[in-house]
Amino acid sequence: MLNDPRENLIQFPVMDLRQLEVFLAVMEHSTVTRTAEILRVSPGAVSLQLKALGEELRAPLFVRSGKRIVPTPQAFRFAEHARDVMRKIGEIRRDFVDAPSEDSRPFHFASGATTLIYRLGGPLRAIRRKFPHADLHVTVGATEKTVDGLLDRRFDLGLISLPLINPDLTILPLYQEELLIIRPTAEVTRDGAVMTAEVSEIADAPFLLFPQGSNMRGIIDHYIHGLGIRPRVIMEADDTEVIKRLVESGFGYSILPQYALAGRGHRFQKLRFAGPRLVRQQALAMPKSEYPRALTLKVAEFLMTALGE
Repeated sequence: MLNDPRENLIQFPVMDLRQLEVFLAVMEHSTVTRTAEILRVSPGAVSLQLKALGEELRAPLFVRSGKRIVPTPQAFRFAEHARDVMRKIGEIRRDFVDAPSEDSRPFHFASGATTLIYRLGGPLRAIRRKFPHADLHVTVGATEKTVDGLLDRRFDLGLISLPLINPDLTILPLYQEELLIIRPTAEVTRDGAVMTAEVSEIADAPFLLFPQGSNMRGIIDHYIHGLGIRPRVIMEADDTEVIKRLVESGFGYSILPQYALAGRGHRFQKLRFAGPRLVRQQALAMPKSEYPRALTLKVAEFLMTALGE
């Protein structure tokens, strides 16, 4: 008759953390009664835990000496392992304590370059002061790249442009930002009034726009096509500052976020069409999770207050 192969397997003890806790308390105090008082259980419960642990280890752990119990050599040997286990459990618990003020794990935030340059300088400095232990990493990229990173769980939080519908992301609308037409001019202009553009002028103008397929290009194309215009695109770039410099150099017109057009004097004029304005909705996005990271929620809450309408 063949032997059951399972009979040759090593049978490991099936002990639990409560048993280790009781055992180490008895090792420290040498009495069942005192251990029971400290752990707020009955002396009988302590005795049962010790008995079960001894049976699992197949080793005597304590012998009685009057009213006290004395650890055996096996108990001292096992105590070293038990303390190592409890220390490791403590490390694991501390590592997974979800307290934003103590969270020192890497935190990855992603944003488009324009918003990062013109809106996030102050808020990011404040976040570093508010959460000094946070290991903050910032990635710059278009909405499409940010969304991919959020879905892959490479980013904890991202600032994106809407529209975007994805059931795996939590979307928190922040603010609307107007997109303005800019055209080159020979004179240096200061921040001032936005002029009104004529549709006929724009219809024949050369344009430098964001690349096809990008979220920003989709917003711009939808608006301009609604005016019955098919812009003559002579160049594409995904960097706002590059587009601004090319417009200033006389290459053509463009459409850019209003916050990117503030500051020092420029060699372009700002325009908008009469009627409904061209705007983009900015939002925060984070992966949906049954157990969202507390630091992510707190940073999102802070940015909602700092940037939200």
